Amino acid sequence: MRLYPAFPSDTLLHKWHHAFSKAEHSYREVGHSKGAFPAGYDHDYNEVYLGEGEACFEKAKEAVRNWYMFPESWTRIYPWEAPIKEGQVVMVLFRLFGFWWANACQIIYMVETENRYGFGYGTLKGHVEKGEEYFGVRMEADGRVYYEVRAFSRPAVWLTRLTYPLPRLFQRRFVRHSKARMQRMVAERSSSSPAQSSLE
Repeated sequence: MRLYPAFPSDTLLHKWHHAFSKAEHSYREVGHSKGAFPAGYDHDYNEVYLGEGEACFEKAKEAVRNWYMFPESWTRIYPWEAPIKEGQVVMVLFRLFGFWWANACQIIYMVETENRYGFGYGTLKGHVEKGEEYFGVRMEADGRVYYEVRAFSRPAVWLTRLTYPLPRLFQRRFVRHSKARMQRMVAERSSSSPAQSSLE
C-alpha cells in the first residue's frame, strides 16, 4: 500500500509499480476465483444486464479490455493502458478520505471463449486486502449480455482489520459504480437501447 495526499506523479507511480512488480501474492489460494471460493474470506457475486446481441457483447469486451469497469471519478489503473494478459502487474489507485491509495494486483488468468471474456487478478503483498477478483462479460444462449464481478477477500493489514466493516462498504460502493459505468460505456458504444443504471 502507498498513501499520498495528492495524485502521484508519473515518476512516483513508476517507482511504486517497479517495487510492487517484485512482490509475491499475499494469499495461498491463487486461481480459486475460477470456481468455488475458499473458506475464511468474504464472498461476493455480482452481475448486471448490459443488453443483447453480438454487437453488445463485443462492446462489453472492449470495455473490459480498456479497464472501463473502474469508476473514473475516484479510481485509476496504472500503467494507464496496461494490457490484459497473464502476469501483468497493475496498481489500483483510489481516492478515499482525501488521500490517494495505491495497491497492486497481478493478472493470474484469462477467460476467452466464444461467449465469455474476462480475467482474474490477485492481490500482492502490501495490499490492504488479500484475495482475488474476477471481471468479465458473458453472452447467454439467448443473446443476453451480462457483466460479472466476483471476488473473495479479507483484510490484510491492521488498518482494514481495525476499521472493518468499513472496507466492505467501500467494496460495495465500487461494485455499484463499476456496474453502472459498464452499462453506460456499453450503451454509449452500441446502437441498442441504453440499459437502466444500477445506481437509480
